[in-house]
Amino acid sequence: MATATLTIDLDAIAANWQALDRMSGPQVQTAAVVKADAYGLGAARVARALAQAGARRFFVACAEEGAVVRQSLGLGPQICVLSGHMPGDTEMIHDLDLTPMLNSLDQITRHLESLPGHPFGVQLDTGMNRLGVELAEWQAVAPILIKAGPELLMSHLACADDPDHPLNEVQLRTFHDMTDGTDLPRSLSATGGILLGPRYYFDLTRPGVGLYGGLPHTTAKPALRLSLPVIQTREVAVGETVGYSATWTARRPSVVATVAGGYADGLPRSLSNQARLWDGDQPCPLIGRVSMDLITVDITDLPELPRTLDILGPHQTVDALAVAADTIGYEILTALGPRYTRRYIGQPA
Repeated sequence: MATATLTIDLDAIAANWQALDRMSGPQVQTAAVVKADAYGLGAARVARALAQAGARRFFVACAEEGAVVRQSLGLGPQICVLSGHMPGDTEMIHDLDLTPMLNSLDQITRHLESLPGHPFGVQLDTGMNRLGVELAEWQAVAPILIKAGPELLMSHLACADDPDHPLNEVQLRTFHDMTDGTDLPRSLSATGGILLGPRYYFDLTRPGVGLYGGLPHTTAKPALRLSLPVIQTREVAVGETVGYSATWTARRPSVVATVAGGYADGLPRSLSNQARLWDGDQPCPLIGRVSMDLITVDITDLPELPRTLDILGPHQTVDALAVAADTIGYEILTALGPRYTRRYIGQPA
């Protein structure tokens, strides 16, 4: 088999959601963010596992993602669309019973005129300057919108992964200023916000990356293993080079494994000569350039030739691999490519 295997532990994802749900407290609803195909792990199966664990509200980036989750879950769970009510989405929002988080005056007008009485929420800009209704706009339309009965008022923290960043407190105060007295359900916190403490919880939290084992949720259970098959091994003499541009030169007689996986599979070229793969508990240096489909690994110190090598697993999390690639765990997760054979373990999927 020449394709890599991405093993996804649904029990671990469910346990991570339950831990964040307990952290949020009994009076707070805990949703689940399954956008970007559940951060690359498969939204249909992950959403079902989270629903079995107790999640009743899900967040996706766009209506098309909502369609996948609705098909998986059926009617009942609420599916919120973070990009709001975009042109051309009206029929899909109606037919699939999606809840758009309205981000602008244009979206507010579009939704109230095309789908009067259909559930919606409002996203407010409290300082990220990315999505959401700004303060002056909110002051102008709040009386109309509050009367229409939004399901949720939400905003998003820009620096929640840095607990000491002053913008966290600024956004918290701004959110209070914009929403206090509305008597509507409110949400400010994703994973990082949950870790900031109860002042940030409000009525609903919406963890994302923490469900999948990523930082800043340091106690999360690892949820995936990526095993790359060894296609070929060869002996390399002292002074010989390996890979494009000859960036690695053997300083000893070496055994090199060529494994299936590369930047076409979401393993960044910046990992070249920087990362490690693992044979059980034994680390093996990634040598030479990461190419489109292949990686080369120094396996000289292994007692036996391996059939596969792990680039993600118990010894190397997505965040550890991200450090080697000079990026973030989110990017590693969401870039995991379609060529991987996805294998689900844990609760029924």
